[in-house]
Amino acid sequence: MKTHPYAGRALSTEPLYLGEGPTYDRTTDTAYWFNIVDKELHELELSSGRKSIHKLPVMCSVLARIDDRRQAVASELGIYIRDRISGTMELVIEIEKDRPEMRSNDGRVHQSGALWFGTMTKTGENRKGAGAIYHVAGRKVTRLYSGISIPNGICFSPDGATAYFVDTMENIIQKVSVDPATGLPTGEPTVFADERDSGSFADGAVCDADGNVLSAHWGGNGVHVFDPSGKKTDIYQLPASQTSCPAFIGANADRLLVTSAYEGFSDEERAKEPAAGLIYEVGVPVKGRFEPDFKW
Repeated sequence: MKTHPYAGRALSTEPLYLGEGPTYDRTTDTAYWFNIVDKELHELELSSGRKSIHKLPVMCSVLARIDDRRQAVASELGIYIRDRISGTMELVIEIEKDRPEMRSNDGRVHQSGALWFGTMTKTGENRKGAGAIYHVAGRKVTRLYSGISIPNGICFSPDGATAYFVDTMENIIQKVSVDPATGLPTGEPTVFADERDSGSFADGAVCDADGNVLSAHWGGNGVHVFDPSGKKTDIYQLPASQTSCPAFIGANADRLLVTSAYEGFSDEERAKEPAAGLIYEVGVPVKGRFEPDFKW
């Protein structure tokens, strides 16, 4: 295994309590990410450096392009359609709306155009097993897995035949065979990588063009890379300990953005780690892939 010292840069100047859910729109050269608890969507046009912050009506955590104008957003109430130009949002699918203690967390679009995303409690209270992972194909919602505490690491192999996910509280990355045409599971999950002895917790992840899984590790100061067999091959270090989720960015999807957080930090801890909560470009070339559009 090779450890790569930090060679990148911060793409933001405002530390976020819970930076999460990054994605990239190749058609506008724009990166997006959420500050979940503070109900913000951050937008960065890479070519110009123009940055915008959009206030949201509820906690949101996943954004997916539908077309040039519309975006799908997973939230604590379900799925919204967001107008990219005006910023207006319409709740179109209610999911766990009757559970005010819950919110959405990690998610990603499968090659079929279906969205996988997870839910969890808003606080640590009664968190164990309270969440679930859902499959959303247009307006059809299927609950895939229940009893999930902190759903994360959702990503898909390049051929669309394998899905990955992790319950961060359990810290065992799972893989499951899925139908490339629908994104629905065709088998039972099995262990891909057991991270219980890693000293950190597997969080958000992406799968690159070679089928490697790049997992941000909460408490691990960076991104851990696993080959398709589940062997850890590389660690890309970052100056923030609570790294939360990666995304491929740039015209060739060859750059890696990673969100981070200062959630749970005391004032003293924040003073010791001023880099916590910033958004980073790792600074090493990667063989990424563009996210599919959500089919609506």
